[in-house]
Amino acid sequence: MRTIDPSLNTERENYKLLIGSIIPRPIAFVTSITEDGTLNGAPFSYFNIVTANPPMISLAIQRLDGRRKDTARNILKSKEFVVHIVDDLNVEKVNKTAANLASNQSEIEIAHLTPIKSTKISVPGIKEAKVRMECILEQSLELGGNDSPVCDFIIGRAIQFHIDDAIYENGRINQVGLGAVSRLAGNDYAKIGEVFTLERPK
Repeated sequence: MRTIDPSLNTERENYKLLIGSIIPRPIAFVTSITEDGTLNGAPFSYFNIVTANPPMISLAIQRLDGRRKDTARNILKSKEFVVHIVDDLNVEKVNKTAANLASNQSEIEIAHLTPIKSTKISVPGIKEAKVRMECILEQSLELGGNDSPVCDFIIGRAIQFHIDDAIYENGRINQVGLGAVSRLAGNDYAKIGEVFTLERPK
């Protein structure tokens, strides 16, 4: 068993250990609006549930050379965003949105995704997702770094769910029909494979 002190590692070395061991990671495709009205879209795999009452999710958005990414800047400004679950039918288009573009360029247009109006917020979602959540900003934190923050930790409250009728069954989501994909290390992704059941102890 190899024992490693992360304080002796570079940021890149720790990154490789984290993304190689914390797998699979769900992927959120997030849409947000820039100040000039451009619809921005980007995928994030540092994403998860926070709580169900009220329904809240988290995004950890890493900074580039100390600068906030467009998504974090847009969310902090408008306090609104849409989270979509990435699945096996939209993952290739979503992957195209990971390119570094100018803030006035829309990743949605470049990836040929279809904007769809939201119900309760001004930020559109995308039609190609089987599940999307309209979110408002609940809280944000600046995290990490010795001299300046390296991450914007966003907690969003889901105020409207949109779920494809084909996968909605008696208040539950059919996981097979959803076909969610997850992020591994490097350029690798995974589909849900063999499923097994274990009952929790009483």
